[in-house]
Amino acid sequence: MIEILLPGRTVYHAGWFNVALAALTLVTIELGRRALRPAHEQRRRIAIAAVMLGVAILGLAGVASGLFAPDNQTFVGAPGSRVRVDALGVLVFPIASTRGGDEVPVALERRTGGAIEIGSHSRDAGSFIVRGVPREVVYVEASDLHGNALTITQPTGSAFLSPVLLMEHRQSIAGMDLPFDSFNVPAARRVVKAVMFSADQAAMLLHGGAQLGAPAVLFAVDDEHERPVPHSIALSAAGQPVLAGDLRLRGVVATYPGVEVVAAPNIFAVAVGWLLALGGFAAWLAKKREAH
Repeated sequence: MIEILLPGRTVYHAGWFNVALAALTLVTIELGRRALRPAHEQRRRIAIAAVMLGVAILGLAGVASGLFAPDNQTFVGAPGSRVRVDALGVLVFPIASTRGGDEVPVALERRTGGAIEIGSHSRDAGSFIVRGVPREVVYVEASDLHGNALTITQPTGSAFLSPVLLMEHRQSIAGMDLPFDSFNVPAARRVVKAVMFSADQAAMLLHGGAQLGAPAVLFAVDDEHERPVPHSIALSAAGQPVLAGDLRLRGVVATYPGVEVVAAPNIFAVAVGWLLALGGFAAWLAKKREAH
């Protein structure tokens, strides 16, 4: 069906689309019923009935998915975390590295047992289609002015001690819609907000500086009561360390996989429906050729 060949289209959840699909199914079944009346040979009747049943299964699977399945969702998780998805199982996100290279895919531990790897290609998961989608995240490092590394925490993040900011929030700065996140540095009693700029956006800020062509992270440092401190704003371009609010901060923009989950008609129902419909149609054609 088209929902499986071209998954994720919003039109599949539109009322008119599902009404049209249901109407097409009913019309096809009615045509089959009319063809069934004059059919006296058992083989021909079985073939017509198989086509009708196959079409009914396909239509029901498509309408059920369109009307009752959830909208498309993208799940994100910190490296090494486990995210439960009620309809599928548990997504296990890989440990990441700032060195780049081939990312280890996210694993899906199925509720029925076993696991599958979710890469950039779509994978069928029963009534859903899943695929990995690359997202930009920020790896952050913090140290004091003497170079001593400081622990980073994310009290509001999905992983408390993770140095990876998932950048799930957005805000507008100078007319640009930018992703941002925040973290704490408990030893220094600092709260840091990080705003991510793409390479093109960073180039506008740097006005042709030495780091032209690389993404950048803008840090804004507050005290533990979220009040700005002196010299609290600095831009870390291309992963270079900067000084802000008595901290040495470094932000590296990198890609890390999320998982897109798209509702689709149940693959088992679709397979059975097509087998019945195509098998019945083939049997009907064979019988028609024999008659000639």
